[in-house]
Amino acid sequence: MTGTPDPAQRIAFDSLLSASGDGSSATLWFRLPAELAVLYRPRIPELAGEIADELRRTVPAFGQMGDACTRKVTGYIQQAVTQFVDRLADPTGPRDYAAERFRQLALHDDIQGSPILDILQSAYRVGARVAWRRVADEGTKIGVPTDTLCLLAETIFVYIDELSALSVEGSVSRRIREAGALERRRRQLLELLLGGATHEALARLSEAAHWPLPERVLAVSLDVRDAWPDPEEPALDSRILVDLEGSAPCLLVAEEHSELVDTLPMIMPGWRAAVGPATELGDARKSLRWARRITQLVQCGSLPDAPVTWFDEQLSTLWLLNDRFMVQQIAARVLAPLDGLTPTQRTTLGDTLLIWLETRRTAVEIAQMLNVHPQTVRYRMRQLKRLFGDSLEDADMRFEIEVALRAERARFDD
Repeated sequence: MTGTPDPAQRIAFDSLLSASGDGSSATLWFRLPAELAVLYRPRIPELAGEIADELRRTVPAFGQMGDACTRKVTGYIQQAVTQFVDRLADPTGPRDYAAERFRQLALHDDIQGSPILDILQSAYRVGARVAWRRVADEGTKIGVPTDTLCLLAETIFVYIDELSALSVEGSVSRRIREAGALERRRRQLLELLLGGATHEALARLSEAAHWPLPERVLAVSLDVRDAWPDPEEPALDSRILVDLEGSAPCLLVAEEHSELVDTLPMIMPGWRAAVGPATELGDARKSLRWARRITQLVQCGSLPDAPVTWFDEQLSTLWLLNDRFMVQQIAARVLAPLDGLTPTQRTTLGDTLLIWLETRRTAVEIAQMLNVHPQTVRYRMRQLKRLFGDSLEDADMRFEIEVALRAERARFDD
């Protein structure tokens, strides 16, 4: 802003000599004389251009813009200055439309790799500095009282804070919307992976979901372990695909990142996880099928209740419990010698026999494992040899008896 004010402007500003007073920032606009708008309105285009020039000089992202983009930025600056002058003239005027424009600014894509919000915050600071310098120069030339100029400076920076807050609001809205869209794409990718979609379809969605397709994956079945799990959505690592909203919650992780599963008890307190086998990407649903089978066995007590249960650590039990009919047939035949015993006798003799078959230890060692007297073990072993006879000398029969006792110990019930 340059030039000398005309006599009419000087007469108008005689009233500023009495313009002062106390009050909060909420009343700043009402404490400033409306005549200020008369002075500054004709200089709006000039001030907007000066701010734009300073932005191009001091903010790298603006310096790299083309002519079309520069004109658009200058237009936004002019809108901001115009709104400021309009509020000087009438602090009660409508501002909803203008406010929405500055929220929308933060929704644009980042510029030259710099976050749009950072660029806007820099622009607001530069704009405030240039605007105050020019406003102060112009006011000083026509004799605006110092108290009024100080009040005007405070108002400028309050206004800049308002614009900044609007942009932050828009940026937060953008991040929420983007996060929601990304979450939907990731859940859709998980559904496709578990549904056996083509690799071409997966590749397209994988890029949009920011989840590179691995060669091998682990599926994890989730269920509530405690009565009151954490109600908050867990902040899982971005390398994990997760669906907690379905009737059977699950997640998927690349085999190379399997260590992330061990962090689940800490991140998801109140939940238990059952980890399926590592499979090729196209067989992810097979991994999930086994993971859900493990969940069922933990729920019915056939497998120990633990925060995380791994398929690889339960192979023999899973094999035993995978074919109920076959195990029942084997048990009915090879454990028939125990049928005439009471439930207590069957349990004590069965436990002793299973430990002997698994370890082939001495009576003293087995007694220590069972926490009984060695003579008790010797007595039980004599009973077992009398019941089973030569079967305990046959390797194939010993194997089948051990299979049947292991299945019985796992409490095979569906």
